[in-house]
Amino acid sequence: MKLLFASDSFKGTLSSEKTAELLGKAASEVFGDAEYASVAVADGGEGTTDAVIAAENGEKIFTEVYGPLMEKTVAYYGRIDDHRAVIEMAAASGLPMVPMEKRNPLYTTSYGTGELIRHALDQGFTDISIAIGGSATNDGGMGCVRALGVRFLDVNGNELEGRGEDLEKVHAIDVSGIDARIKAAKITVMCDVTNPLCGQNGATYTFGAQKGATPEIQNRLEAGMCNYRDVIRSQFGVDPDAIKGAGAAGGLGTALTVFLGGQMKSGIDTVLDLIGFDRRLEGVDLVVTGEGRTDWQSCFGKVMQGVGERAKAKGVAAVGLSGSLGMDAAKIFDHGIESLMTTVDAPMPLEEALSRAEELYYLGAVRMFRFIRTGMTLSR
Repeated sequence: MKLLFASDSFKGTLSSEKTAELLGKAASEVFGDAEYASVAVADGGEGTTDAVIAAENGEKIFTEVYGPLMEKTVAYYGRIDDHRAVIEMAAASGLPMVPMEKRNPLYTTSYGTGELIRHALDQGFTDISIAIGGSATNDGGMGCVRALGVRFLDVNGNELEGRGEDLEKVHAIDVSGIDARIKAAKITVMCDVTNPLCGQNGATYTFGAQKGATPEIQNRLEAGMCNYRDVIRSQFGVDPDAIKGAGAAGGLGTALTVFLGGQMKSGIDTVLDLIGFDRRLEGVDLVVTGEGRTDWQSCFGKVMQGVGERAKAKGVAAVGLSGSLGMDAAKIFDHGIESLMTTVDAPMPLEEALSRAEELYYLGAVRMFRFIRTGMTLSR
C-alpha cells in the first residue's frame, strides 16, 4: 500500500512537515512495510511560501524592503526554479508587523510587497505567484504598484506616497513608468475571497476593523476607496467592483489585476499546481490530510477541500485527521474526504490539547491507521 501525507499546519502547534513525520511513524507501527511519501501544503495564506519551498526543494531569497509603516525590514520569498517564484504579501506588509498600538490603515502601505515583486523580476523570474492574505493595509494596492513605477497624483500633480489616507486624494494615475518587465511576466494572485473594492462587503468595511480602523476611520477610508475606484473607472474603463476579489488585502487585488494584469486563482489550487500534486497522486492508494479544526469553512478554499477534490478526481481515497471538528464538518465529505477523525481522545481544556499536540496527533494517527487496517482485513 502506498500512502501520501498532505496536511495543513495546525496553527501554533504542528507544522505540515511535522504532521508528515508523525504519520510516517504511525504508519510504520501499524502496517510495518507501508510505502509512504509526504508533501507540505498550504492554502495560499500564512505559510504558503515555506510549504512550496519545502515541497519543491526551493530556496528562500532574502531582501531588504519597507514594511507597512515604511520601516526597513528584511523579508523573503521563494524560488521554485529558474522561472517561478512565490511571494507572500504578509512577509512585507503583514498585520503582525504592526504593533497593536500603531494599527491604523490610514498610515500603512503595501509598498514592500511591490519591492518583493520588483526583486523577483530583478532575479529573472517570469512566473510569479502572490499570496495576498494577512495584510495590514487598506491602500488599494497603491503602495505595491508604486514600487513598480505607477504614480498616483493629487489635484496639483504631486505624487502620493500610497498609504490609506491617500485614497481620497487620488486625482490621476500615471502608468507610463511601470516596470516594462511586468508585461512579459505571468502574475497569479492567490485569493479565496470575492469581496468587491467598495461597499458594505468591500475591502474597508469587511476587513478594516481587524487592521485597527475605528468606524470613523472606516468611513473616511471607504470614501477614499470610492474615489480611487472612480478614477480607475474613468481612466482605464475598468470597474474594480465587478472584479471578484478586488477588495482582498485592502484592495491589493485591484492593483494586481488592473495595473499588473494578474489573474485571480484559488490559493489552494495554485499551491497544488505549484507542487505538482496531481503527479504525486500517481500510484497512491490513500491520501491523509487534515487541519487544526475542520468545520463548514473547510469547504471554502482550504487545504482539505483542495486535497480531497484532487484525490477524488484521480480515484484515490482520502481521509482526514484534524485537531477538532466544528459545525457542519461533515460537509467536507462532499469534497472527496471519505472519513474524519480527531486527535483528541478525551474531554480536555484547549490549553492541554495544544500543549500535548504532538503526542495526541501521533496517537490519533495510530488509531486511524488501525481502523484502516481493520477495513483492509474485512475486505479480504
